[in-house]
Amino acid sequence: MNYQAINLNEKFSKFNERWSPKVIGEMNDYQFKVVKIEGDFVWHDHQDTDEVFIVLAGEMFIDFRDGQVKVTQGEMFIVPKGTEHKPFATQECHIMLVEPRGIVNTGDTKSALTAVNDIWI
Repeated sequence: MNYQAINLNEKFSKFNERWSPKVIGEMNDYQFKVVKIEGDFVWHDHQDTDEVFIVLAGEMFIDFRDGQVKVTQGEMFIVPKGTEHKPFATQECHIMLVEPRGIVNTGDTKSALTAVNDIWI
């Protein structure tokens, strides 16, 4: 077996597009995805799963219909399933998502920001 750590900085250096999660690993039925975000995303929810945002560089905000949370480097936030939310970042932010395989980034909301799923880097 080839034992090799996954270098997150190297993975982030392989793409420039925003709001387009890239898979870097799997564990059971969950995928680890890295994504660069900047600007506004769309209002959406995920009816069948919670969503975790782990900020690796920068800071992001998540709007809810009744409030907002700020998540900075070294922090994480879990959005409960079925909760409508809209992530955004005023400057480029690098985050990791951990979610079940097959989850679409915009949930059931169709948008120009709906990313192709299951892209590995």
